Amino acid sequence: MHRYFIQVFGRVQGVGFRYFANYTALALDLTGWVKNCEDGSVQLEVQGKKENISLFIEKLKKGNRFAKIDDMNLKKVETITNDKSFRVIY
Repeated sequence: MHRYFIQVFGRVQGVGFRYFANYTALALDLTGWVKNCEDGSVQLEVQGKKENISLFIEKLKKGNRFAKIDDMNLKKVETITNDKSFRVIY
């Protein structure tokens, strides 16, 4: 089990990116959260099997048809044992 903190920069707010991330995480059996930041970026934490996280990151880089990813920072963080779902934080 692995967990990563991810910050995504580009055209990622107002284009359905959080909901795309949520749908993709649930489809890959990942847990965590996603939220918009005041600086226009989106932050996420995602937890699950390493191969599923890798696939999730690749799908995020492609984005939905409205988002445009300019940069993405990843940092491995400590896992959360009782994390049961992926959610959008407002």
